[in-house]
Amino acid sequence: MQLTALLQAAQSADAAVRNQAEQTLNSLQQQQYAELCVGLSAELADSSKPVDARRLAGLILKNTLDAKEDARKAALVQQWVASDAGMKKQVKQNLLATLGTQGDAGHTAALVIAKVAAIEVPRSEWPELIQALLANMSASPSTKELRQSTLETLGYTCEELGNLDEDYLSQQEVNSILTAVVQGMRKDEPEVDVRHAATVALQNALTFAHNNFSNDNERNYVMQIICEGTLAESPRIRQASWECLSCIASGYYDKLPAYMQDIFSLTQRTVKGDEEDVVLQALEFWCTVAEEELDRDGDGASTDADSVNHHFIKAALPHLVPLLLEQLTKQEEGQETDDGVWNVSMAAGTCLAICASVAGDAVVPLVMPFVTSNIQKPDGADNWRAREAATFAFGSILEGPGVDTLGQLVQSGLGFLLTALKQDPNAHVKDTTAWTIGRIFEFVHGDDSAPPLLGPGNLPQVVEALLLAIRDAPHIAEKVCYAISQLAGGFREQRGTSAMSPYFKDIVQALLETASRPADAAEQTRLQTQAFEAINEVVRASAADTTPMVVQLIPLVVGKLNETLHMGAAGSVEAAERQSEIQGLLCGMTHVIVQKLSDSDSAKAGVLQYADHIMDVLLNVFACRKASVHEEAMLAVKLSDSDSAKAGVLQYADHIMDVLLNVFACRKASVHEEAMLAVGAMTYACGRQFSKYMERFYPVLQTGLARHQARKYLQHVVTMLQSAMQLSVQQQQAGDEDLAEYNNLLRHGILESWAGMFNGLSKEKADHYLKPFAPSLLDFVEAIYADKAGQDEGVWKASAALLGDVASSLSQVGVLFQQKPFVQPFLQQMQQDSSTADTATWATQMITKALRS
Repeated sequence: MQLTALLQAAQSADAAVRNQAEQTLNSLQQQQYAELCVGLSAELADSSKPVDARRLAGLILKNTLDAKEDARKAALVQQWVASDAGMKKQVKQNLLATLGTQGDAGHTAALVIAKVAAIEVPRSEWPELIQALLANMSASPSTKELRQSTLETLGYTCEELGNLDEDYLSQQEVNSILTAVVQGMRKDEPEVDVRHAATVALQNALTFAHNNFSNDNERNYVMQIICEGTLAESPRIRQASWECLSCIASGYYDKLPAYMQDIFSLTQRTVKGDEEDVVLQALEFWCTVAEEELDRDGDGASTDADSVNHHFIKAALPHLVPLLLEQLTKQEEGQETDDGVWNVSMAAGTCLAICASVAGDAVVPLVMPFVTSNIQKPDGADNWRAREAATFAFGSILEGPGVDTLGQLVQSGLGFLLTALKQDPNAHVKDTTAWTIGRIFEFVHGDDSAPPLLGPGNLPQVVEALLLAIRDAPHIAEKVCYAISQLAGGFREQRGTSAMSPYFKDIVQALLETASRPADAAEQTRLQTQAFEAINEVVRASAADTTPMVVQLIPLVVGKLNETLHMGAAGSVEAAERQSEIQGLLCGMTHVIVQKLSDSDSAKAGVLQYADHIMDVLLNVFACRKASVHEEAMLAVKLSDSDSAKAGVLQYADHIMDVLLNVFACRKASVHEEAMLAVGAMTYACGRQFSKYMERFYPVLQTGLARHQARKYLQHVVTMLQSAMQLSVQQQQAGDEDLAEYNNLLRHGILESWAGMFNGLSKEKADHYLKPFAPSLLDFVEAIYADKAGQDEGVWKASAALLGDVASSLSQVGVLFQQKPFVQPFLQQMQQDSSTADTATWATQMITKALRS
């Protein structure tokens, strides 16, 4: 079959034809990779081919170069790098030739060129790329399509290269790119598509413009062109120009003082009269400025020019707040039921909330007149908009101002809000009111509230209103669940009881009923999630006098978990997803209950009496979900908090470890994260008996480390390794000769795993992520050296290598080695053995360098 026909067949409405074509294309990629790449690039470049075939050719070619999953992406990159140079040259020529052709093929080619650039530019294998693209911009004669697709290519290429750890563009190349892009952005550019492409390209090129923005003349010119873009006739250009300003607010905040007055004038013009998409982006600019200033406030009073806070928000507040308040009444009908809605009203409220976090008390007198004049507007016409906007405004300013400033306002307004929650005729107003009450409980109710916001005088009315409103429409009930969660979290146990204790049973019962309410799929998922989160918070905040009621929740949740075991029997994707969601929520609830009851010795008995039931149902849950595990594994090992519970875990240890080892076969990174945590806890629960699992687990750990060298996974791997190190030392101290072989296997796995992390990270990243653990590593090696009875050549060699890794990979660790006198005799003894001498000599050299630095 010809490639064109094959590409069209892959888009056939006939599933059988489509599947056959897809299988053929996959086979070609595996068996005739070079020929396929050249063929796809030629198809993309050929203007005589059908549009749909050209588009798919480009997308398939792009997918042979990149993937979301790290391991898959690395394999594709290596496949391209190892390919014939002549093939790659032909593909690149075809891609460049596609720029400027009719249709969207030029856009697709731009995406593919950027992916190739991300591979080849760092390797200096496509040095002529930037100049070739710039030549297109000055070509004569030229076409609109050529300039547009070239600018898109420059933008996508900058985006790809900007995601890399190092800068691979020379300053000359950066200067040339910025010149070409800014020239395409000028207001005298006649082609709207070209000007828009240039503006979008600038957003990505800004990553490399630090030197240019340090030059006043260059920066002023770029800012002038961008600001002119916010006034362009095309709304697409106006929107893209505001996106550029947002990028500058984030990346070049310290360069903004000279431009803020003009930008605010442009903001007023845009917000008061432009299209919604443009207004949203203008508001996003101010959100970005506010977030930047929040970050800088967190840095303290720094004198570093790169972290100075210019307080743009506080300066603009008297003018910005009225502008934002005006936008709050631009709600969409029915938006309260759409969780994904984003409009001018929502954006303005979000911006107001961030500004309140920055400005603190100063925002209150600017907002409260709007609140008081609108919140009690009588029903009729569009007055609901005023009431909802006023409530939204009040809720938006609760985080930032001090409790002393807000306390009296909240005290006087809470009763009105509770009445509105029960009686307002408009669902949108009730929805926002429930959210605002939740915000009050989150930010004004609690230990910092003086006088206390809630007490015997008003708590009964609060609970009554919430339990009534939780029966309202699902979207309102969802916000009420949030309010209950925050209400419970603000109380603390005192003398074995809490102000919430009398309401515990009724609140939990209402939340369980809410979690079971019928609704459409999306609403039901959101409502169930909020209801279970509220239950969890109520349990966490519960006092000792409610312990018997907490214990009684265990058989209830175990029963509900058992009910879920056959939910996926229908075989549909929807049924499996639903089963997964509910099981995750119920397991999370079990986790919280077990944690809470484990806080005191007297309450642990409540857990232990149901331990077998919990473990049985969890293993059944594992059987339902062979490819993933979330809280379930953690729940199982949480039963290890007492000696008697450990025995329960050991009873199931073989089953749990089988599950965890199967989980590591799944390639999903987030699943590995949870499994790493679970294995770390299992090492504690099993104690010395965990050694028998190391032989099976060690290769899995090595593979996991190879896949996931990112910070979030390292944290969990390190946690697990530290638990294993403690276990190894405990075994050594026990002096059980029968366990010596197992302990050395455990040690070897630990040492090799640390070595894998040191060798897999750059010196800078190793310094950042691993240096805090250097003292414990030296302690571990010292314990190995002290264990003369269990001495093992392989373990000693790996120990010496790890000492060398610590010394060579981490900065300023010489003092650590000075504090460890065992190092010198340990390495000297190894140097006397020919099988370990080389490693010991290298480690000695590295440590000597560290001591001198």
